[in-house]
Amino acid sequence: MGFSNNKEKVVAVILAGGVGSRMGLGYPKQFSKIAGKTALEHTINVFQQHSEIDEIVIVAERNHYRRIEELVTKVGFSKVNRIIFGGKERTDSTLSAIQALQEEDDNCKLIIHDSVRPLLSAEIISKCIEKLDSYGAVDVAIPATDTIVHVNPETKEILDIPKRSEYYQGQTPQAFRLGLLKEAYNIYLQSDIQGTCDCGIVLKTIPSERIAIVDGSETNIKLTRPVDLFIADKLFQSRSHFSLRNITSLERLYNMKNNVLVVVGGSYGIGANIVQIAKKFGIKTYSLSRSNGVNVTDVDALKKAFSDIYQKEKRIDYIVNTAAILNHKSLSLMDYEEISNSINVNYIGMVNVAVASYPYLKESHGSLLSFTSSSYTRGRAFYAIYSSTKAAIVNLTQALSEEWMPDNIKINCINPERTKTPMRTKAFGIEPEGTLLNPKTVAFASLMILESKETGNIIDVVLNDELYISELLKELEYNEK
Repeated sequence: MGFSNNKEKVVAVILAGGVGSRMGLGYPKQFSKIAGKTALEHTINVFQQHSEIDEIVIVAERNHYRRIEELVTKVGFSKVNRIIFGGKERTDSTLSAIQALQEEDDNCKLIIHDSVRPLLSAEIISKCIEKLDSYGAVDVAIPATDTIVHVNPETKEILDIPKRSEYYQGQTPQAFRLGLLKEAYNIYLQSDIQGTCDCGIVLKTIPSERIAIVDGSETNIKLTRPVDLFIADKLFQSRSHFSLRNITSLERLYNMKNNVLVVVGGSYGIGANIVQIAKKFGIKTYSLSRSNGVNVTDVDALKKAFSDIYQKEKRIDYIVNTAAILNHKSLSLMDYEEISNSINVNYIGMVNVAVASYPYLKESHGSLLSFTSSSYTRGRAFYAIYSSTKAAIVNLTQALSEEWMPDNIKINCINPERTKTPMRTKAFGIEPEGTLLNPKTVAFASLMILESKETGNIIDVVLNDELYISELLKELEYNEK
């Protein structure tokens, strides 16, 4: 099936009409909280931040329409142009979306997704959009990992054990050309065909139509049982659920020009690189550290420094805390002063920054960014205090994102892979070239997160991001010439 190469409109349809009876929560599962936000917010945000999505349509259950409308308005999801009523069955909800999009061109690309799959990656969306250049229908699926057993539902006796390699487990999104889905539903409504998903309806109503498969992800889980909430929350803690590639561009970073950024711990390492790169975008940047009289363990010094900056600039938009120390030794060999100092700098310092930041970020609806370490997921021998404080930073980030959401303050935490900083070199010595992140990569990613309007997330920055970010840095340097 051939299509025009012209840029067609891409519309995300989020199905949020479920009541979640199997979850046993007493309210629809799309409103369950995960990592500081509802599952629905996480799902909408994936599409809101995706550069190829032009519009978002939410299909809502009638009794919860107003709640979704308030959520969209409060968070400011600008791509949500329509919230429409769904129906009793999933197919009714898709049909409602088709009717709402009657005025769109038949070549419009639809990405239809369950609101209760909040861990969808931006890469899967991109692959679906690309696949629609050569197919009219696309499904997302993963290979079945367990043996498939065909049984008699009444006797529970095995009828057949098919080849597992020929079977996949379907996920969402499913993607379609609008015209094709319209045609399939017109046939469906005039027949006695049974369908549980949109690809199934296309398969049964237009059997000549080829349906492509895009690889899904084992982490793209659907919230169905109570245990799924626990699993999803752990997945949000342990991985970045969106790609840096899809949350920003140089153009968007240039839009930060004349905004005010304060970097605590900005005299060395990642902090110094943030200061250096931010200035290239015209961001008004201030560095605070012990070298200019501001110790992160002294909340009064922080408050005064922020106040002085505010008096001069009349606003503070972004605050980043990179201050940290790492004592690479057994706890039994650390004296009390070393233990106390490690806790004060690595954890109490972040609490101090948060307390001092709050009034300014509340006024500007700004962003606070901190840093954790891969050791937060499991304490590491010989730096038990450091790794435990980094776990506390993660917990603090997720808690404050929920507390500060009514004030529209964004707070996130970057989890960089091992990075070549003075602190790491001091603790571990010289390490093989190519095994450590360039601190400029982490610094650039920091600005990307600040600009993205994300909140409540622990964002991994890994070696695989280095090539992409290095290209953007080269473009930045070229623009300066």
